[in-house]
Amino acid sequence: MKILKTTKELINYRKSFTCNVGFVPTMGALHQGHISLIKESVKKNDKTIVSIFVNPTQFLDGEDFTTYPNKHKADMKICELAGVDTLFMPDSSEIYFEDEPSITAPIKQSYILEGYQRPKHFDGVLRVVLKLLNITKPTNAYFGKKDAQQLFLVQNMVKTLFLDTTIIPCEIIRDENGLALSSRNAYLNENEKLQALNLSKSLKIASKEIMRGKLHVEAIKEKMKEVLDSLHVEYIEITDREFGQIKTVELKNSIILVAAKVGKTRLIDNIWI
Repeated sequence: MKILKTTKELINYRKSFTCNVGFVPTMGALHQGHISLIKESVKKNDKTIVSIFVNPTQFLDGEDFTTYPNKHKADMKICELAGVDTLFMPDSSEIYFEDEPSITAPIKQSYILEGYQRPKHFDGVLRVVLKLLNITKPTNAYFGKKDAQQLFLVQNMVKTLFLDTTIIPCEIIRDENGLALSSRNAYLNENEKLQALNLSKSLKIASKEIMRGKLHVEAIKEKMKEVLDSLHVEYIEITDREFGQIKTVELKNSIILVAAKVGKTRLIDNIWI
């Protein structure tokens, strides 16, 4: 596995590839969710590039940018064992310039849900993803469905900017108790981990309601609120897969999303219906 730390090195090295290239962008602190993305890329592409870069432009004031989990030695070993060909680990100075063009996320879909709670967060996400796609020029790039709104906005950017990459959505990976895997789970103590299970429990209840033929959005949300009552809930929403408002669940075209704080840790989860 080749480890590169400058954009120039990676751009020059990428020119030697004449085959399908998969790309998995991460912020490190890799877990089984990341590994599932990497394995999918390794299986479906001739070469796989993984990036580890904690992107400062997507963090708001007061968020955990300076304390975000750093496990670089473990991450490098995970990538090597997973069959990664190239690991890209740049500093901010390699990615950002003092004066550069800006990119703004589409207002309609980026200032709701995650964007409402974290204004301009998706500007930073799309800014770094665009740069990373331009540096790595992948055939396929792999993103998890847990960050559903991010996934949609990245797909939208690739389509509307005519980027020559296919975005591959990958399923949410959960632990044995149903908790969606996240690097931020490392912040949780044992009691908080138990409380965090209420996010996935609320989604299971919503799914059961739908299986019973109860499709009214507000009624489903009320059932979910009962399970999430002990947490600081930021939102419970049911939308179509383009994040438009709906009054009744549309089978095979809906997403149920929840965000809540467990102690000081902010967690998100969702289920695709």
